[in-house]
Amino acid sequence: MEPVTPANIDAALALRVHPHQEHNVAPVVNSLAEAYAWGDTAWPRLVFDGDELVGFVMAFLDIPWNEEKDPADRRSGLWRLNIAAEGQGKGYGRFAVEAVRDELLRRGARRLYVTWEPGEDGPGEFYRRLGFRTTGEVSGGQTVGVLDIG
Repeated sequence: MEPVTPANIDAALALRVHPHQEHNVAPVVNSLAEAYAWGDTAWPRLVFDGDELVGFVMAFLDIPWNEEKDPADRRSGLWRLNIAAEGQGKGYGRFAVEAVRDELLRRGARRLYVTWEPGEDGPGEFYRRLGFRTTGEVSGGQTVGVLDIG
């Protein structure tokens, strides 16, 4: 896991998921723009296997979830996960989620949240295999999942 730097930004921007997954996850360029706009609320990292870039992950840190409903409900979790098409099925996604979990634990979080596009070709099964359970909530049309981590 490495931060995004001037030395690796071009590789990060070139990272692509499988074409049939593109509707499920925003490209890295969108994530980096969001990270810039949200500042310390975003935790973007690149996933390397040796010198090879295999993925991108971004966490959200302590955001107000639904201020109108419950101003005290602040959450942290997985904002974005992009694993390169050729790197899928090799454990990189699991590694990235575990790295986010470890960072959130270090920061004192007790739960890791994630949202995903519903549907047969969405990542829901991947997250369920990692232990996430659905909350019954929907956020921006996406299913909300949670994993107890501490």
